[in-house]
Amino acid sequence: MGKTITEKIFEAHLRDEPFAGTNVLSIDVVMCHEITTPTAIADLQRRGKDRVFDPSKIKAVIDHVTPAKDSQSAMQAKVMRRWAARHKLPDFFDVGRNGVCHALFPEKGFIRPGYTVIMGDSHTCTHGAFGAFAAGVGTTDLEVGILKGVCAFRRPKSIRVSLNGTMQRGVFAKDVILTVIKTLTVNGAADRVIEFRGGAVDAMSMEERMTLSNMAIEAGGTCGICMPDAVTADYLWSFIAGLYASKEAAVNDFKRWRSDPDAAYEKTVEIDVNAIEPSATFGYKPDQVKSLREMKDVAIDQVYIGSCTNGRISDLRAAAAVVKGTALAAGVRGIVVPATPLVYRQAMDEGLLAVFMEAGYCIANPTCGACLGMSTGVLAEGEVCASTTNRNFNGRMGRGGMVHLMSPAAAAASGIRGKLTDPREVMS
Repeated sequence: MGKTITEKIFEAHLRDEPFAGTNVLSIDVVMCHEITTPTAIADLQRRGKDRVFDPSKIKAVIDHVTPAKDSQSAMQAKVMRRWAARHKLPDFFDVGRNGVCHALFPEKGFIRPGYTVIMGDSHTCTHGAFGAFAAGVGTTDLEVGILKGVCAFRRPKSIRVSLNGTMQRGVFAKDVILTVIKTLTVNGAADRVIEFRGGAVDAMSMEERMTLSNMAIEAGGTCGICMPDAVTADYLWSFIAGLYASKEAAVNDFKRWRSDPDAAYEKTVEIDVNAIEPSATFGYKPDQVKSLREMKDVAIDQVYIGSCTNGRISDLRAAAAVVKGTALAAGVRGIVVPATPLVYRQAMDEGLLAVFMEAGYCIANPTCGACLGMSTGVLAEGEVCASTTNRNFNGRMGRGGMVHLMSPAAAAASGIRGKLTDPREVMS
């Protein structure tokens, strides 16, 4: 019987199995941000274990509230800065160099096929797009990872989601993952790895694959993983060129991190992406999804384009293509948050920021911000947002606010009309 990519990664990283079914894995990358890590730091200090297992394998950033909005967020950042300085972490990204963690760290080349990655953040599953096992963990597991470079997991079963066909005009990776979540439901992949396969995935860019993997957690998945291939090698080439004679050699090496043809899955789900329409969530669960045609009378107060799901340069390009030459509808405010300084610079150099500003949008610095109701676009009670973020939980973006998740193009189209809009209605 063949093995899945997850089984191969677990076997390659297995350090111990203290109990049947409990696998202690060595960790290649421990990622940290200022919301969950200060608690781990404080506990390690209290226990007299203020150490790190390998400074080069710890990547730290201040990204959720940046710059600090109050004394509490300033203190969280201060704890991170002092900790990074004490342990001489080479990869600490402070204000001015920072960005949304799940966009910044791949952009820096920190994630590779076959890696194990943990972070005290549920959307760590994003990094599975590179053929890595990447999982969000709790504070205790994060502490152990920082101190010892290991983490314990039950060996998860895998669900194969086969995505075949071609995305139609106006349909994006966000629409695809919303359809997957609707199909699986919010608990459908609990304690499972979602393995994204099929021709539609093969045709996606790395940024599109990261959008898929990012929202695996919204179906309950521990990780959302894609097979590493030539697209992966192209994205990583500037970081791995010294390790391989050619891109072809890199792709050939990546094959060891691909699932075998006869690997066993708990179940397989087939989705024809040809049939997917521009979509959005309704209600307060990520699996409550309808086509935008069915929600065309829903008025909005705000458009938010950004986050670890859809704040990359391809996302801003898609939104700007819709926005160009238009203006926000009366009474609608728009916020664009490039996910990293590099994305910000690219968008500025390409004239995308000017397009947004001419339409009436506010451009904010890289931050998680309003995605989790912390800053830079929080909703008032009763307000409605067309958002490119990843969660529509009740109160997620502000107490009493309603969040409709959708693609950047759909959010931009909704801003023009002042109500939820199928982007095909306004795309030139």
